[in-house]
This record gives sequence, C-alpha cells and structure tokens, in this order.
Amino acid sequence: MASIGRFHLFQPSPLLKPSAILSKHPLASPFFTTRTNDNSNLRHNIGGGGRKLSTTPPLRSNSEGSISSTQSSMSIVGDLLDYLNESWTQFHATAEAKRQLVAAGFHLLNENEEWKLKPGGRYFFTRNMSSLVAFAIGEKYSIGNGFHVIAAHTDSPCLKLKPKSASSKSGYLMVNVQTYGGGLWHTWFDRDLSLAGRVIVRADDGSFSHKLVKIKRPLLRVPTLAIHLDRTVNTDGFKPNLETQLIPLLAIQADKTAPELDDKISSSPLKDAHHQLLMKILSDELCCKVQDIASIELNVCDTQPSCLGGANDEFIFSGRLDNLASSFCALRGLIDSCASPEDLANEHSIRMVALFDNEEVGSDSYQGAGAPTMFEAMRRIIACLGEPPVGECGFARAIRHSFLVSADMAHGVHPNFMDKHEENHRPVLQKGLVIKHNANQRYATSGITSFLFKEVAKLHNLPIQEFVVRNDMGCGSTIGPILAAGVGIRTVDCGIPQLSMHSVREICGKEDIDIAYKHFMAFYRTFSSIDKRLKVDF
Repeated sequence: MASIGRFHLFQPSPLLKPSAILSKHPLASPFFTTRTNDNSNLRHNIGGGGRKLSTTPPLRSNSEGSISSTQSSMSIVGDLLDYLNESWTQFHATAEAKRQLVAAGFHLLNENEEWKLKPGGRYFFTRNMSSLVAFAIGEKYSIGNGFHVIAAHTDSPCLKLKPKSASSKSGYLMVNVQTYGGGLWHTWFDRDLSLAGRVIVRADDGSFSHKLVKIKRPLLRVPTLAIHLDRTVNTDGFKPNLETQLIPLLAIQADKTAPELDDKISSSPLKDAHHQLLMKILSDELCCKVQDIASIELNVCDTQPSCLGGANDEFIFSGRLDNLASSFCALRGLIDSCASPEDLANEHSIRMVALFDNEEVGSDSYQGAGAPTMFEAMRRIIACLGEPPVGECGFARAIRHSFLVSADMAHGVHPNFMDKHEENHRPVLQKGLVIKHNANQRYATSGITSFLFKEVAKLHNLPIQEFVVRNDMGCGSTIGPILAAGVGIRTVDCGIPQLSMHSVREICGKEDIDIAYKHFMAFYRTFSSIDKRLKVDF
C-alpha cells in the first residue's frame, strides 16, 4: 500500500502446494472454524518439500448464491504461507499465480496473439512475468454486462542490485543496491539476506531463455555499527546514509580467484559489472555456464520464512504481506468461485483479478496499473464475445456496469502509537477488511461504492471496518484512484489491517486472511444481485 512515488503530503483443490499446516488453535471469531488436523509445523513452516495437494476445498454457493456454513469453515492460511514462501519477488509471485491458475484449469493467453474466448471459459495472461490478469466469463454473459474486478499488486519495498553491483571495501566483497519504494530501511540491517529474481540465459543455439532464480541460503548481510562506536544512536536515532551505509556484505575478499573461474568470467558479458563469486553462485543455481548469463534483475530478500506467531498463533509474521496477502486472497477467491462448471452457469458478468507491478513506486510502467493493461483486456474480451463485431458503446456500457475492488493492505492501529490514528477510525487485527476513505481522493472509495461493498459483507455476515487518515497527516494512495480514473470505473479501496507496513518483516491477523477470502468470494458470487437493487443515475 501507500505508493510513496505518488505520496502527497466439496473436493480437494489441486492448485495449491499445501503447507503441512493449519492452526491447531480454533479461531475465536464466530464467523469461522478451522480444520482439526494436526498443524504443529505451521509456526515454523518454511514452504519446503514437494508439492502435494491442498486439502482446502473451494467454497461452494447454495442456490441463493450465498456461501454455506459448512463450506465457509475452511481456512486458506496455510496455503497463503506457502505462497509467501514461494514468492520472494514479484516475478516469483506471478509465476506461482500462473502455476495455480493452470492447475485450476485456466487457459493461458498470449497478448501478442489473437484470442478465442467463449462464455463459461476461464483465461489469464501475464505481462513481464510480474503482472497478471485472469478472468472467468459467465455462461449468461451478454455484451454490455459488467466486469467484477479485484485488483492488487505483486511488488513490495526492497533492495535491488544496481546494474554494476561489484564493490570492495576494507577487504570485503560488497554488492551495491538501489532502494525500491518507501521501505523502513533500518529493518534491513542485521538480517539474513539473499538474492532472487530473474536471469536471461543464452542457449547453445544462440537463443535466450527467461529463468527465475532464488538462492535460499543466507548470502548477504548489512551489519549495524556497534554501539561502542556510535554512542548516541539510541538518543539521536538510527539514520543511515542509504547510499554509503546500506551496502550488503557478500564475502571476505580473496587474495586471488581460481584460474578456471577467471577464464569463465573473462568471456561473460557481465564480467565488469558483478563479482565473479556472485556470478558463479548464480550459474550453479541455474545449472548453466557463467558466460551464458546475459542479464540479471535481482532483489535482495529476507530468508526468514513466513510463519504463524503469537501466544495463540493468531498472527502471521512475514515479509511482503503488503501486498501479497491481498493478491493471494483475490487470486484464490477467483479460482474457487468458478472451480466447477455450475459456478458460472448463471453468471451474467465477468469475474476478474488484476495483479500489477510497480505500485510501490507510482505504477507508471509497462507492467504497472498506470498502463492500460486491464482495460485493453476488457476491450479484447468484449470484441471476442461480440457477434457481430461490437462497437465502442459495448465497452462503454460494460464499464458503466463494472465494479472494482482495489485491495491493498491497511494500517491497523498500533498499541504503542494509537495517537497516529483518527480516534474514531482505528482498525484492529482479526476484525475483517478495512474500507479506506479520503475526501481528497487519495483512495477511490465513494459513498456509493462503500455502501455496495458493505452490503456484500452484510449479506454474508462478515465484519467490516473503516479507516480515514488524520487531518494533520498526509495520506498514502493505492492503485484504486489510478484505475478508477482510467476509464471511469466504480471503485472501492479496502485492505487487510496490518502492523509494521513496509518493514522487512510485517504482521497481520490470521483470521483476517480468511475473512478477506470469504469477502472476495462473496463479492464475485453476489455483487450482481446487490448492484441491480441500487439506482443512482436514473
């Protein structure tokens, strides 16, 4: 959340790798119960092991479109932890989402090719392997009906390697980094860090392949200065220079490198940009030759696994909760809302998820929400389904009937800093999604869109909270206003409440994940029936 770049003052689901987990403690909320299988490994889950089948069944709706109590008793928390542990970078998050969609029966499209779509079909495409749009077409869809969209983002504040990262100081090999987004950079000190991202590899035939890489072992560290050498740090504050003091250590500088490694590096296109040792580690991880690595795009990542915490395992401790928690709940909501053929049999609209990159730096990129990716997809979908060919008015009518949920993490009230919240709008963990309001349109929520989203919650007996920033504080923003203004689509901004936003290690409530999932499921299943009961511009 809070793009700093735009800151102005019943069947098993085969799609998810399971965790060996769900909490062994029952959820306290009257809205949910948990599975009772032994989950003793959840607290220390590391997302390892082979991919097994998830035992979390998708929710099913009854004849009235509501979610039955039996079906709503399942938790997706374990699957979220697996997703977080897979998704060290925006590339891995998108690749994992792609894997889940394919496993669920969605058809992969290519933006460069002609699309052939049909009612009842489920499709998706990726862009830059860091953004994704997936959609399911109702069997009864007709041109002019709307899209029901949940949008989130795949990126999080982090450190990224500079194009020339090799640096040496005082006998240490170091890697130069750029800060990405508005991170709490002091939290990155004294952490066990590593590298992950994507690499372009040259094949023997001269072609190139795009590969993801993740070095799971601790590889880097940014050490703090001992208090004996900085006596006033606890009174004056820790204020590191981000250019000169936020440089990770890679290794002790060797007197000389092995001759065979020198020979390999000498023919590498990146020989002058990155340490030979780092290039060798990457080549070993990718099972390729050092000289075949043509380009790298790597994030610095915290290696500590996502897990449950708290006396009753009520918290989720993890990096990148902002905004992978929202992305996962949205993705899983779409997949499970159309897991069987009958789920789309009476649907008159199109259900969609859009996951974008670069929200944390303003969204103005090819793969960000500032690009027309989602709206171009909507136009193509309508054009494919229209017989005879549909004019511009078909798309315009569809947009007027559409509704977008901008899902991005929200600020839960901090018990040690309660005065930072407006006294009547203090969201708490474990109490459900937070609707975000801002009179200056830093959030896209209006009285109408807030009402409709609350009605979804009310119909399914789900809790809801509200947030507004204090008048004497600046307000961050989301992709909501960007998308709302793009073509004029009704939008509500909401989020799962959390603490430590933009820290290397964040915290949210376990129950809120299941509440968000159920709210998104309910949105897909019942929004049409709610929306048609409200008349505004008539």
